[in-house]
Amino acid sequence: MPSKTFAGSLSSPKVDVVIDTGNPLLNHTVDGFLKIGTVAVAKTIVEETYHVVQRGSLSKHNLEDALKKMCKEGAYWGAVAGLYVGMEYGVERVRGTRDWKNAMVAGAVTGAIVSAVSKSKGEKVVMDAITGGAVATGVEIIKYLT
Repeated sequence: MPSKTFAGSLSSPKVDVVIDTGNPLLNHTVDGFLKIGTVAVAKTIVEETYHVVQRGSLSKHNLEDALKKMCKEGAYWGAVAGLYVGMEYGVERVRGTRDWKNAMVAGAVTGAIVSAVSKSKGEKVVMDAITGGAVATGVEIIKYLT
């Protein structure tokens, strides 16, 4: 019986920017900041484009607001990512091993720090630390399964 098959692959172009500060911890932190900050900027561009299409017009004021939002989102997401990546690298260096536990600890500490900096107190900081640890651990488990 004749059969037809289709095989192929889809891949995206890889762009990697390397900034060597001379310190591996700082290199990882800056790399995380730049990569995730760029994702936040792209997300904001898409959101703002949607709003322009919805309104049907673009003004200088809208463009300025969009630029401010892109910078703010990029800096915030980048700072959180840089903190997490730096923490994970530091925990890995201290423990001398690379596993899901590094992600869990780095996620929990990052969650707690971000929560505390945003003026949260007590139980909210603990809950954010638990969430950060859970999300980071989940990502590591998914990476392991794929």
